[in-house]
This record gives sequence, structure tokens and C-alpha cells, in this order.
Amino acid sequence: MKRAPGRGRSSTVVGLVLLAVMLFPVYWTVNASLQPAGNTLQGGWFPSHPDFSGYITALRDQGGNLITSLVVSLGSVVLSLGLAAPAAHALAHFPLRGTNLVLFGVLIAQMVPSIAVANALYGAYQDLGLLNSYAGLVLADSTAGVPFAIIIMRSFMRSIPREIIDAARVDGAGRLRVFRSVVLPMSTNALITAAVFTFLFTWSDFLFALTLTTTDTVRPITLGIYQYVGAHTTQWNAVMATSVMASVPAAVLLVFAQRRVAAGATGGADG
Repeated sequence: MKRAPGRGRSSTVVGLVLLAVMLFPVYWTVNASLQPAGNTLQGGWFPSHPDFSGYITALRDQGGNLITSLVVSLGSVVLSLGLAAPAAHALAHFPLRGTNLVLFGVLIAQMVPSIAVANALYGAYQDLGLLNSYAGLVLADSTAGVPFAIIIMRSFMRSIPREIIDAARVDGAGRLRVFRSVVLPMSTNALITAAVFTFLFTWSDFLFALTLTTTDTVRPITLGIYQYVGAHTTQWNAVMATSVMASVPAAVLLVFAQRRVAAGATGGADG
């Protein structure tokens, strides 16, 4: 049945309108970041004379916070994948009792509000000396990354044909060799998917940063932007420039990894 041309054009127009509404905050952020210092409401709709002083100020004030977020995010990715990949492999291929119960526990862990976890970690971190530390934030952010990574990778690993694993075992490969040389290379899309989402979770984290850091020693960019915005600030161009710079790593990562993410998210759909 053919769709009427008018109906197709109407759907296109509606789609474009919705896209414009969703992208308007991004446009306005970039536009405001290129305006002179002052009230963003006084800026024009298009920066006819771009002013990059906001970016210079943002780099001076927030450059260290961007590096902190990058270090913490990459550390969380490494730790989350290092814990989740073996766990997912065991849950997918080992004849373990209570697998469904373990998966249910993983799902429950994913549902726990971050603020509850942050408050519980604060007392423990205070005793262990992990407040205001990179290791403390990496561990805290991994509480969100590990459960998600286990769910994604276990689903994908279950789709790996059992015959391939059995053939490797017949050739003399042990469990560790099978995992390292067979399962991991075949699960590249799932690993990248888990890594991307773990990075995004950590990069956009605010609650853990706010709760577990009390000094300027370790301050992620989300907390830096929050503290950058004052009641009477006159440097909105610098604030907006910081927001733009904070969005770039996540946007670039998604652009380059989108095909892998799509394959990793759907690869275990039949599992």
C-alpha cells in the first residue's frame, strides 16, 4: 500500500520541527559561547563577530577539570570492563547454579539510585582515605558501569556459537585462553558498546563528584560547571564555552563508535 505524498511530507515536516526543537539548546549554547562577556539574552541570534574570549577563559579556569573527568572516565571504563567481561563470560558459558538469581541481583544494582550509593560510600571513603581522590571516583562511577556492562556483554556472548568454544577446548585451549583468544575478539562490538556507555555515565556524573569531593584537588567538569555558575556571573560566554568543550568528547565518541554500538546492542538480541 502506497503512502500518500502529502502524508509523507507532513511526517517530514513534523520530524524536522522536532529535530529543531531538540537541537536548539545546542545551537544556543554554541552561539552564547561566541558572544562577548555579559548577559546571553542580549546576544544576537547569530555571532556575526565571534568572540573566543569565553573559550580562553574556560580553558584557563576549567582545563584541569576536563583532564580530571577524562582520567576518571577512562579509569572507570578500564575497571568496569576488567570486572564485567570475565563475569559476563562466566554467566554466559559456565554451567553455574543460580545464574538467574545473579542476573536479577545485577539488575537490582542497576536500579539503586546514585544518591543512595554516594551517601553510603561517603562514610566508607572517609575511613579509607578515598575522599578527593581519582581512585575513589573511579570506584564509585564503576558501580554504574559494571552492572550495565555485564548485562550487555553476557547477552552478546551467549550468541557466540558453542561449537567455536568447544573446538578451541578440543585443540587444548584452557578456559582463560578461550576467553582471551576466542570470546573477547568475537565480542568486540559488545566491549565497545559497554565502554562507550560507561564513559558517558562517568563523564556526565554529578552526584558522586558532588558527594565524594570536598576540595579543589579532584574536581570533574560537571562539578566545575556547577560551581562556575554564580548568582551574579558576568561571564556566561565562558560558562557556555565550558559546556561546549564538555560536550565534545562525548559527541566525538558517539560519532566514531555508533556502528559498533548499534551492532553491540542488537548482537545478542536472540540470546
